Amino acid sequence: MSTLSSRERILGRLRAAAPAETSNTSEIDTRIDTHYERQRSAAPMSAQQLVESMQAALAALHADVWCTDAASWPAQVAQRLAAKGARRVLVDASLSEGAALAHALPPSVEPRPFAQPIENWKTELFETFDAGFTVARSGIASTGTLILEPDTGTPRSVSLVPPLHIALVYAHTLHPDLHSAAKAERWRDGMPTNLVLVSGPSKTSDIQQTLAYGAHGPRELWVVIVTGDHTGVSQ
Repeated sequence: MSTLSSRERILGRLRAAAPAETSNTSEIDTRIDTHYERQRSAAPMSAQQLVESMQAALAALHADVWCTDAASWPAQVAQRLAAKGARRVLVDASLSEGAALAHALPPSVEPRPFAQPIENWKTELFETFDAGFTVARSGIASTGTLILEPDTGTPRSVSLVPPLHIALVYAHTLHPDLHSAAKAERWRDGMPTNLVLVSGPSKTSDIQQTLAYGAHGPRELWVVIVTGDHTGVSQ
């Protein structure tokens, strides 16, 4: 039997098994929405529970995660970086959060922007930076997933190249699940060109099925969940 005929047989069985109404995409969307809304209504999560779920999921994925308020996090991150012996950090100071962290860093830790094409400083980037700082667009509480939206000031390399990735996420941006995130942020009305989903530090078990960290990205992930009165979440 040829490969083509095998493929046709498989596709034929799939088409025959699919309900006729699935050809209507709006009906498929409605069924998906109903499924997830039923799940969420059966076990609704408060703002505090979303934070706790996010924290627990990230910790299970070997991330270092903590909650704090908007006034305290820059000093906390700066102190941790100094204690770790970090010397250079990728920070986009054009963001208010980046500027706050850069201001809080001690003289021993140098903040640097990602201000040139990677081809111009690849060796320096890969060999001399200890950490990269990003601000997450939002988060998925059930899986401990950060949703990053890279741009020219904070490209994907900031969260991928340095051995330590530091991510800030606001409690009020947390969603129960991926479906909720896509729907609340209206991805279908203007899908971002590049969203990155990060769940824990980089890991692989390709080599002898032994779990190893840092093979394809940062070995460590610090996540700061910023809470505040407007979110209804306490520390």
